[in-house]
Amino acid sequence: MKLSKISHALLIASVLTLSACSEPETINNTQTSTQENNDYNLVNTQQSRLDIYTNVTLTSDLSHLTDNQKKMLSKLIDASKLMDDLFWKQSFGMDKTQFLSNIADEKVRQFAEINYGPWDRLNGDKVFLSGFDPKTPGAEFYPHNITKEELNSSSVKDKQGLYSIITRDDQGNLSSTSYSEVFQTELTKAASLLREASKLAVDKEFANYLNLRADALLNNSYQRSDLAWMDMKNNPIDIVIGPIETYEDQLFGYRAGFESYVLVKDLAWSERLAKFAAFLPELQAGLPVDEKYKQEVPGSDADLNAYDVIYYAGHSNAGSKTIAINLPNDEQVQLEKGTRRLQLKNAMRAKFDKIMLPISEQLIVPEQRKHITFDAFFANIMFHEVAHGLGIKNTITNKGTVRQSLQEHASALEEGKADILGLYMVEQLLKKGEITDGTLEDYYTTFMAGIFRSVRFGASSAHGKANMIRFNFFKEQGAFSKNAQGLYKVNMEEMATAMQNLSQLILTLQGDGDYEKVSQLIATHGSIKAELKADLAKLSAANIPVDVTFTQGKKVLGL
Repeated sequence: MKLSKISHALLIASVLTLSACSEPETINNTQTSTQENNDYNLVNTQQSRLDIYTNVTLTSDLSHLTDNQKKMLSKLIDASKLMDDLFWKQSFGMDKTQFLSNIADEKVRQFAEINYGPWDRLNGDKVFLSGFDPKTPGAEFYPHNITKEELNSSSVKDKQGLYSIITRDDQGNLSSTSYSEVFQTELTKAASLLREASKLAVDKEFANYLNLRADALLNNSYQRSDLAWMDMKNNPIDIVIGPIETYEDQLFGYRAGFESYVLVKDLAWSERLAKFAAFLPELQAGLPVDEKYKQEVPGSDADLNAYDVIYYAGHSNAGSKTIAINLPNDEQVQLEKGTRRLQLKNAMRAKFDKIMLPISEQLIVPEQRKHITFDAFFANIMFHEVAHGLGIKNTITNKGTVRQSLQEHASALEEGKADILGLYMVEQLLKKGEITDGTLEDYYTTFMAGIFRSVRFGASSAHGKANMIRFNFFKEQGAFSKNAQGLYKVNMEEMATAMQNLSQLILTLQGDGDYEKVSQLIATHGSIKAELKADLAKLSAANIPVDVTFTQGKKVLGL
């Protein structure tokens, strides 16, 4: 493999230990330091900003697992570490060890490690280290000087590919190269570890998935392993691994970043959740939108389970931490089999205790604070993931999939859809008597407090942008009011109306694949206005963390 085929910022010799390589092309200065003394210092950022993450030790009770299962977990964590290395290369490009060693201040170094580079992920990717320029929207998936128009008009193969990078040769010609070729060394090691883990698995379906996922890492085709992952029902251990989410590609939203979660199933909580996925077809039929936008039938093989997450790696560990998963993202698999929804209960509890409850004390009226509960928080997040299966995956205007037609806006709108339809599902299931814990006011008030939690993730986050849109839309619709003390109160009737109206708007925009209207919605509603900015400043002044970071690994788990 010629180095000219590799992403521009991955061309440092240590990135790929392959032989017979040509001279690397010059790394683009927009993503690397321009300082000559190799000493990166804090800039554009207050020292207090370094404390926005609170540390949590990520552990779980493993006493019920066999010795072989514990050995398997160890191998899965080792494979996950390789995904972490790959995401550093996709998002930043510089050698991680060299980069971090040039930051003398320990707290600044920790902040850079959490952000996987010199850009603050929860503050619009603002540069916080000296010598670095703004992050390019396409990260390391494309040449840094590429434009949307250039790629859209080019004849390059796989221009919308999930699992390839786009590069430019010395003559200016664009080409694509598969991840399996670019990252051959690391993916070969990861595949070997997954195969070793499969030999230790008692559950045959899990062993089959691990082997198929190992194949996928090497052949760049993930659908068979996605289908196999959907067939797993009884395995007490799970891993989500590979190139999965496309959030890091903020130029187009096409290309997937490497990540991993190592998971231990909570059998008792999973049993409680099992019944809800069966309601998807009925809830799809009742969506508050014209019939043509809900003709797709969600897969009936979807399931819900709760897990303790014991290791995060790559995209899932960068900046804000995921606390629930809805996969696979493959639209064909979703329509055929649905998705699996994994609730990461231990990480969720940490965020509720350390962030949600303190936020409510600062911003929610006293009489409604009792309505902010962990059960409502858990359910809102769970049904957010379930709601990804509702609505429409392919446009009704012959513009391809929603993801393809909305490009870089697709992720933010999809997260907004899942948030609002998740709340719609809670309302409907409460009415049917299928949810018996809590009241609608619990779910609405907890949802409102959750907006303040997620909007702090910033404009560079799809989740943060989705929450900004929702907050501004709800404000216009009178879904909440604000008293003289600056505390928010949910208005129940108006909230119900706003929920229906926003659901209809998002589903219509997705079904139409209307890029221009989505761009306009984000332009008018996708930013933090002055009043909300002042409210969020109150949370910072009260030293309420924005998110969590983890002490994790085999030593923590006693493996």
